[in-house]
Amino acid sequence: MITCRDDGYRIDTDPDRLDTVLIHHWLSTDAFWALGRSRETVEQAIRASVNFGVYAADGSQTGYARVVTDLATFAWLCDVYIDRDHRGLGLGTWLAAAVRDHLAPYTLKRVMLSTLDAHGVYAKVGFVPFPDPQKLMIMSFAP
Repeated sequence: MITCRDDGYRIDTDPDRLDTVLIHHWLSTDAFWALGRSRETVEQAIRASVNFGVYAADGSQTGYARVVTDLATFAWLCDVYIDRDHRGLGLGTWLAAAVRDHLAPYTLKRVMLSTLDAHGVYAKVGFVPFPDPQKLMIMSFAP
């Protein structure tokens, strides 16, 4: 899938186009939810996910998101990141919309995500607070 904007930004799901070194840098040094994540973990997560790269007109990667999914019933949107030099241009909302549109044909029952501070971004593309959070449970293996 390739989606383009008039200003030259593109979204592509081609995993061969991803700059895994850059993605690891972003996540492990600037994404509060992934600080210190190892390169091996980032690479394994990429291999096991549907990936979305955001690219500037010059071809450089400027953003990333991945979806963990069975493509039948459920998906988890995670590791959404826009490079600091490209924020404020609507790329995060555009990326979330592209993920939504890519997943729509699968008629999944639920697409979930967790966010600390970007509720407004995701609300613009249809995400709402979980209606019954008391139903959710979590198991953690890492400290």
